[in-house]
Amino acid sequence: MPKTREILVIGGNGFIGQNIINRANDLEWNTTNLSYNNDKTGAADHFIKADISDLTGLQNALTNNSYDYVVNCGGYVDHSSFFNTGFDTIKTHLNGVMNLISCLDKSKVKKFINIGSSDEYGQNKSPQKESFREEPFSAYSFAKSASSHFLQMMYKSEKIPTLTIRLFLVYGPGQEKNRFIPQIISGCLNNDIFDTSSGEQIRNFCFIDDVIDAIFLSMNSDDVNGKIINIGSSHAIKINEAVNIIKNLIGSGQPQFGKVQHRPFENMSLFPDVKLANELLKWEPKIALEEGILKTIKSFQG
Repeated sequence: MPKTREILVIGGNGFIGQNIINRANDLEWNTTNLSYNNDKTGAADHFIKADISDLTGLQNALTNNSYDYVVNCGGYVDHSSFFNTGFDTIKTHLNGVMNLISCLDKSKVKKFINIGSSDEYGQNKSPQKESFREEPFSAYSFAKSASSHFLQMMYKSEKIPTLTIRLFLVYGPGQEKNRFIPQIISGCLNNDIFDTSSGEQIRNFCFIDDVIDAIFLSMNSDDVNGKIINIGSSHAIKINEAVNIIKNLIGSGQPQFGKVQHRPFENMSLFPDVKLANELLKWEPKIALEEGILKTIKSFQG
């Protein structure tokens, strides 16, 4: 039986991208992974190697494209100064989005979804709302917020069905080992003495399956076109509380609070208002923090 829907995932080798491809495979869609690096998983039906910041190369790679849905998870988190890696960061996250829009067959695309970042809010007070003016504090957060506005403009001026899913902290099995929750789980499983910040920052943690639910719900809604939508858990918690939950569930680990300095411009209270997602997508997170952490711990244990 032919597959009825075509999805292109930019950055399909990454944590979120892999989970999008896996969900689309479950739905028996035709999946394509476009990545700068070689395909590490082989989960997608098709693989394209391309750099989205290179317009000519991307045009050549996407000569025969006909996708219903495009989800851009490409790029990387980099809070370095503009004069360090800023040009490359902006090329990847802003120019990359503009290049993708330029290369795609707009007559076929039912939804172009860009993965945004809570960093776009900068020092805005919590709960952060989509109506807030962004306060970028790095080349990365600037490029992300500029991409959000570019896509809104493309919907208004060209009627391209774009959407920015602005993610807060996501976690779950298979996440990169250098991210916060995997690092803490690894340290506790090894009963390591490990340094961490004071942990007074207030954050939320949203399980990967809930995030993927939101992304797929958005594909079937015209009401979200041209919008920015926060996706995250509405349950706020201090970082040190999250560390202690992991430590207690595992029964080992020796976190040393206060040994790591906060990042410059770090927002000490960052968690989303998700009313728009509730209203437009009928979405709310289903997996409680302890349940999600247990699932993630088990994935470490094999």
